[in-house]
Order: sequence, then structure tokens, then C-alpha cells
Amino acid sequence: MQVMASPAPPKPFGPEETRRLLHRLQTPAVFPDMAAGWPALLWTAERLSRCLGDQVVQFRLGRKEEMNAPLFETQCSYVEATLEQFLSWTRPQTGSRLGPFCEYPSSEYWAYADYKYIALLLQDRPAMFQDVRWSDFGFEGRDGRESTLWVGSARANTPCHLDSYGCNLVLQVEGRKRWHLFPPEDTAHLYPTRIPYEESSVFSQVHVVRPDLSRFPLFRGSRAHEVTLEPGQVLFVPRHWWHYVESLDPVTVSINSWIELEADAVERVGEAVAKAVVCALKSEDDPDDWLNPTEEGVAPHRDNMRSLNLALRACDRRDAGGRIRESSSDSGPPKVPFGPHLVPVRRQKDAVPPQTTGGQEVTSSGEEAPITTNDLLDCLLHPDVVARVTELIHHTSFI
Repeated sequence: MQVMASPAPPKPFGPEETRRLLHRLQTPAVFPDMAAGWPALLWTAERLSRCLGDQVVQFRLGRKEEMNAPLFETQCSYVEATLEQFLSWTRPQTGSRLGPFCEYPSSEYWAYADYKYIALLLQDRPAMFQDVRWSDFGFEGRDGRESTLWVGSARANTPCHLDSYGCNLVLQVEGRKRWHLFPPEDTAHLYPTRIPYEESSVFSQVHVVRPDLSRFPLFRGSRAHEVTLEPGQVLFVPRHWWHYVESLDPVTVSINSWIELEADAVERVGEAVAKAVVCALKSEDDPDDWLNPTEEGVAPHRDNMRSLNLALRACDRRDAGGRIRESSSDSGPPKVPFGPHLVPVRRQKDAVPPQTTGGQEVTSSGEEAPITTNDLLDCLLHPDVVARVTELIHHTSFI
């Protein structure tokens, strides 16, 4: 299914200008009309269903019940189904057309076909890659090959997390999604964890929409930014901004691309450290309990150390003293032409609702709960700790 391109309307910013803007932006922002004329805007779930036919994709399912704890991917159910079966499931009908969805009432569950690499999903239709035109943002040659597809139902969500690598561009194709974003400086308020473990993802222990303030009182100090992304809009998520995303409409479709940055070389060392520590301390535990389904399996310690050394050798950006050098950027305070064609994502004005806070979690007998392996890992793998270890290892390796 190749969609014929319509004449592209004039863009408010040229490619090189847009790329410079992305380097200057310090907070999330929405480009309302930069994707106008992209054939990918016609990639509705219905069109994709006709295109993929009987090809099955994996869906993650979660209950719609209200909770005050994140629903991580290790806690979800999974089915493999066609997009046609998914669309039938989102409508009030029953029968064999639902396939494996028949075991999960849509009134009780949401479904998410998330993180699908378009290069693999549409490998038999390479002409469709050109429907996605990140070149308009200054990334010449970047299209659907370097993008992922997300198809979900109402209430489908991604737990709050930050991406270790790069920055993020997200095109909303169908339906609306609400984004809750937090700056990197709020990390301590979001109680970061590496369990479940996934390379390049640091999760928050807080359900940021329904926080349990008795367990996570520091979340009161967080600074939420919120935006509802509409079809045709592109959201820019800067490096290391935390985000929680929820589908608002019966069917949503998004396309995103992670943009590599110079700083990723250093981040890969930190990620190699994190993986080695997690796999070493959790090797005897059931991987289904702590390893995200997106990971291929538990790597042997020898492989993890090899990856760490490869990352170190690749990370050669250092000054004469051997210290890590920051990536280059424009000097001076950022000057960004905000207006109708570039809209900043504003900080949420409403404060976190007051709630009585408790102290250390206690057992039913009144004693303090024992520190678990996960508690220890949360301390050892706090992003600030990993960053410091990364700096020390990098400096030592070049003495």
C-alpha cells in the first residue's frame, strides 16, 4: 500500500533551520504543521490493516482498573493478532473475528502494539518508508526505516521513563495521546529504577497520574509538563526528559524516531555498566520477573564485559586531560521563535493533590520491611551513580 504524495504545503521552517531549533530547544515543544502533506498521515489503523493483511503483530494488554502503581511490561499479558482482529475488538462485537482478543473483554482491557520497527513490519513494502519524512526536520535520508510504529486502544499507556539515548520526534497519525513530561532535574522526585531492566530505559516507580504519595513523597516536588498531541502534530522530546503517555481515543496510531546525539557515546558506557550489574545480581532470579520482554535474554557476564569495553573504546570524546567532553552546541542562551508554528509544552499548573504521607514502608507486624535486591539495585543504579561510575571508568581507561 503506497500512498500517493499530495502537494506539500509550505513549511514554517526549513530543514536546516528546524534542525538548529531542535539543538536549541531545552524543553518539549509541538510542531503543529511541519508534517503537513506527509503520506504517513494516511497510515490509519484501517489502512495499515488492509496493507498488512494476515500478518500478525504482538499486542501488550493491561487492565483498565485504576491503580496507583505503574503497570510494567513484565506484568502485562500478550497476544499475537492481526490489526483487523484488533480493530474488531475495539468495536462492540463478538465472534471469531476477534481471534485471541476474545479472551480479553475490551471493556476491561486496553491493547498496545508498541515499539514496532517499521523496517521489519513493512520489509516487503519498502516504498512505504518514504511516506515518513524526517528530512523536513533537517535529518536528510531519515524516513520509515529509522522509525517505529505504535498502535493502541483507549487507556493504553507507556509507564513513565526516560530514554538514555538521543532525543525523540513523535508524529501523531490517528487519535489523540496525552503526554506527561518531567525535566531531567526531576529524576530524584521520580524514584528511578532499572527493574524491569531494558537497555536505554530508566523507569519511574511512580504512577505519575495517580501517585502514591505515602510511598513517594518527593514526587510532590516534580514539575509536570502536559500536552495532548493531535493528529498531524509532531512532538519533540529533549534528551533525558521523563514521559508517561496514554491513548485517549478508541484507536491511536503514532510514529516516532529517536535521533542520535554525540552524548550517546558516553551513555552507552553507562548502559553497559547497568546491564553488567543487573545481570550479575539478578542472574539466579526468574527473568520473567525482572527482564523486559523487549530484551532478547540474559546475557552472560563475559558478553556484558565485552560490551562495556567496546563502548569504552568507542567513547573517545575527551579533552587533553582525559575527561569526558560535552557535545558541541550553540553558545549563549537558547533563542527559540515560539509562536503558532512551534508551541512549547507548558508546565502543569495544578499541584499534586495533598495526601497524608507515611514514613518507611512497614510490614503487618509494624517492623520495617527488609531491603530487597531491587531496593539495592535502585541505589546502585541510580542514574547519578551510574553517570559518576561512567566518568571514573572512562577517565581510568585513558590514564
